[in-house]
Amino acid sequence: MAPQRFHEQFDQIQRSMPDVPLAMGPDDSAEFMYEKGVVLVRDGEEAGIVEDAVRAHFTAAPDLDQDQIRRAGPRTNRSGITRIRVGDPGEGGREADRAVAHALRSVREREDRAGHRMAARNHVVHIAVNACPGDEPVPVPLSEPLNPAPADTAYDPDTAVGVLVVDTGLMKDYRSSALLSHTGGDAQVQECDDQGILQQYVGHGTFIAGLVAAVAPNTDITVRGSLNDAGAILESEFGEKLFEAVDAGGWPDVLSLSAGTSNGRTDGLLGVENFMRELREQRTLLVAAAGNNGSASPFWPAAYADLPGWEDSVLSVGALRSDGEFGACFTNHGPWVRVYAPGERLTSALTGFETPVPYVYQHSTYDACRYGFRYGCTCRHPRHTGVLSDENAAAKPDQVMFEGYAQWSGTSFATPVTAGMVAAHMTAHKETDPRAARQQLLAANTGLAEVRGAHVPALRPPTWRPVPVVRLVPGS
Repeated sequence: MAPQRFHEQFDQIQRSMPDVPLAMGPDDSAEFMYEKGVVLVRDGEEAGIVEDAVRAHFTAAPDLDQDQIRRAGPRTNRSGITRIRVGDPGEGGREADRAVAHALRSVREREDRAGHRMAARNHVVHIAVNACPGDEPVPVPLSEPLNPAPADTAYDPDTAVGVLVVDTGLMKDYRSSALLSHTGGDAQVQECDDQGILQQYVGHGTFIAGLVAAVAPNTDITVRGSLNDAGAILESEFGEKLFEAVDAGGWPDVLSLSAGTSNGRTDGLLGVENFMRELREQRTLLVAAAGNNGSASPFWPAAYADLPGWEDSVLSVGALRSDGEFGACFTNHGPWVRVYAPGERLTSALTGFETPVPYVYQHSTYDACRYGFRYGCTCRHPRHTGVLSDENAAAKPDQVMFEGYAQWSGTSFATPVTAGMVAAHMTAHKETDPRAARQQLLAANTGLAEVRGAHVPALRPPTWRPVPVVRLVPGS
């Protein structure tokens, strides 16, 4: 991803979390963001061991301040983790946090002896991975058909599949869309800024609910607004929010999650460890986005699909290009991604239909694809001038009006398409076990696509229609 773009989006997330100083890592590489001055540990006895180890390490290093070391959060909670402060969060810039790096280093020998990780950064979990979306939504006229189009399956309240979407919440007038007649949940906390402009990522949860409803009309969809800080949340709070979401309405058949983070490791996130263990014991199927980094590094919690014990309970989803033949340039990939589905230039409901909402684009057009691809990807199209990249430019930022529908791209949206296909399979085959439905769907699927030279399973809804890809001439 372009470094300038990451810094702009970093600023966006930092503004949404003004009380949480953030750094990027590892070593200023922009692979993920995390809370400065703090490490995450399991609560209980292990937290005390880590705290003592960090203090001893800092005491032996005259340039490290051991007086900063103390608990910085509840000692126990349902997520099973606690925060330990190891440095002054106000020191330094956005570069990698030295105190956190030393704290992690101080427990390596103990981790080796214990055979598992004992401390970790407190990562930012986000609906756009490293805060860089595939692109931003484009308004489409109400006369343009949805893509995927709504299937003709009848709704039956007695057999409807329960789908929980953990995302940004719902627009206030979402019920004015017939597509969302069987959808409920949390309202978006703040749709517009002081100038009445739709804020970034607002409408994301509504768009996702529309995709599920189109692919699988026989569903009862609940959208929780757990990611209202510009689509972001700290790992230390993420597990609690997931528990709250399932506590509010019970464990669903399918949980659609278009958020996560990489962490440079292959053993998951401490902040969701307890939730993932409980998920494994339930019947719920977690359908999780593989991310928008264009990377093969594991992305969590989607990559749990590749860990022993979670193969049946987690389905990781990558995004197909608009023609459905190849992986979208932005999608994460690799052997830990179990299936790919359309995720580029989909059309769904973004806002309700009662009040038109203006939107100002947040970034400018790229001259080239961020990932080096030679097709008219979301980096290049649609062309617009944005406020973040062009603060000192003479061009006025582009403003558009949303009146219901939008076209949007991202691995975020391949995820609800896949969740909808699982739900549709359950209805069509009278299957009540979502994990069995997952297995049956993948076993019966003969669709393939090419992603970075590999042939991978691809799910394409019957009502989805491919959009032609514009191939660019060399040097364009």
